[in-house]
Amino acid sequence: MRRAILAGCVVAVMVGVAGCDSAGERSVKTHAAVWRSSPRMMHGRAAHCVVATDEAIYAIAGTENGGPVMEVEKFDGAVWRIETRLPGEGLNAPAAVVMDEKIYVIGGFGTVTNVPTVEVRVYDTRKRTWSEGAPLPAPRGGHAAVVMDGKIHVIGGGNSQSTLAEHTEFDPATDRWSEKTQLPRKEGSPAAVVASGKLMAIGGRSGAKDYGDVFVYDAARDMWTEGPKIEPRATCGAVTIGNDVYVVGGESQARKSVLADVMVLKEGAKEWRAIEAMPTARSFARVVMFKGDMYVVGGSLEPQSNHAPRGTAVVERWTAASK
Repeated sequence: MRRAILAGCVVAVMVGVAGCDSAGERSVKTHAAVWRSSPRMMHGRAAHCVVATDEAIYAIAGTENGGPVMEVEKFDGAVWRIETRLPGEGLNAPAAVVMDEKIYVIGGFGTVTNVPTVEVRVYDTRKRTWSEGAPLPAPRGGHAAVVMDGKIHVIGGGNSQSTLAEHTEFDPATDRWSEKTQLPRKEGSPAAVVASGKLMAIGGRSGAKDYGDVFVYDAARDMWTEGPKIEPRATCGAVTIGNDVYVVGGESQARKSVLADVMVLKEGAKEWRAIEAMPTARSFARVVMFKGDMYVVGGSLEPQSNHAPRGTAVVERWTAASK
């Protein structure tokens, strides 16, 4: 499997000063940030999901060489280990969130049947046990999910017939899902974050068309408005640092390529700007914040037309220069 960087190297993609750190690793530092390679996962994954607790990163589900990955891997900042196995036949393109030390693995397509599911699998990270959560109102995969104000919001995705605009909210106090105002358009594979107390849906696609729309949801008004547009893309990842939003990687069908782009929308800004690109371009870019750094975990190195792509085990870490 080809790699864009050597194991153990420290890499940045802006012009800077090259040298070696105390361990003898090559580094290129810039005024903005630095990219480093991190220990690889035990399995290559794409169309997977990744979450982070205060203690660890978890890589869940997805496909490797077209087959299901059943092992759930846990990274403590030093090494990846097998934590548990995913119940059932395997999943690709589910979504996952963490709430109250529990990981909710929501929906997805069965890797054997390719049929979307309503199942919600809940992993208790303290007890290390699985249970079944309240099922989704309807099957879906290729969606995005976030936690906002103690509730889980699921947006977009697709079923066996079409892409979806549905916006569904789970309230743990009632153990029920309810329907909220739909996205302004149907879109699969969007990215989603919470910034400044509002949900942002970024990019996505339907069929052969990628979208650059950014929609902002105000829960108090149950209303979507338009945010600053981004260059069209799907299967990208997104995180917030403070209230700044970072969008990482993904795929452009127009370019017929995976993306290494990292775009940032500063709090209050009206447009996105590009910063240091990832060393390794990839679609299905799953990105999380862990111990103050941004980790991009797995993905696919090639453009894909389905939810069973070839995965990579590459993990890269971005550290802000202020650290």
